[in-house]
Amino acid sequence: MDFQVAYTNYHSLLQAIAYRMTGSIADAEDLVQDVFIEYSKLQTIDITHPKAYLIRMITNRCINYMQSARIRREQYVGTWLPEPLVSFTNGSGDNPADLFDHDENVSYALLVMLEHLSAVERAVFILRQSFAFEYSEIADVLGKSEANCRKIFSRANDKLHQQSPVLPDNTAQATPLATAFLAAARGGNVDALVSLLAEDALLTSDGGGKVRAAIFTITGRDRVQAFIEGVITKGFLGDSQRMVLLNGQLGIVIYRDGRPLKAISFQLDTAGERIEHIYIVLNPDKLQRMG
Repeated sequence: MDFQVAYTNYHSLLQAIAYRMTGSIADAEDLVQDVFIEYSKLQTIDITHPKAYLIRMITNRCINYMQSARIRREQYVGTWLPEPLVSFTNGSGDNPADLFDHDENVSYALLVMLEHLSAVERAVFILRQSFAFEYSEIADVLGKSEANCRKIFSRANDKLHQQSPVLPDNTAQATPLATAFLAAARGGNVDALVSLLAEDALLTSDGGGKVRAAIFTITGRDRVQAFIEGVITKGFLGDSQRMVLLNGQLGIVIYRDGRPLKAISFQLDTAGERIEHIYIVLNPDKLQRMG
């Protein structure tokens, strides 16, 4: 297959796989670029199934990358959170999500949970769960037996369900809760904010050591309430806010002087009635595409 045809047909698919594997838009773009550079050098070789070949290349490159990235993330200042993938809901502006095939289907909360998996477990889970690969196809990608891939998927699934009995998705129920959260925050109505939170609510923020953020996850509704009360009086809402889609689910981006300060995503409880986990990304490196 002609290189340009392969690039046009499969670039966004490879981006989607790499983003799910790394949780980073920038890293995904770099890895995909490296794969296509390598692929361009193979044009003298007769590649019968270019799609499968490219998927094998990106998946294994991501596995190698994640094995070294895990060490860096363990040394990260505070909690490492994935880079959110934004879509602007009013149709204006460039949408980074447009470059990533399928990614409206991976919730931010699930992307966070994938950090609990090994690189190989993550690859098997993503290919099976997100892209509906047959075990025979996954086995070919990873160079493992079908039986082994089944065991790896089962182990990955068990690990994720230990984090949450129901794997989070991009439920539409997040829309009224996200809207109510912003309205209550704008009005300084702490009681209304608290009513949106589950009893065992959590709040995790990621400043990456570059901006001020809570180092550890805040646990329990009372502690989350106290944190929100404190930051609302200290410019938490910047000078403007925008409702956007973050990984396909309604979230909030906060701005000051047109510059993004933070992106807020929500994970709901299993009933979809309360906010169970608030994720706040403040690391400026992860907000560059929010402008």
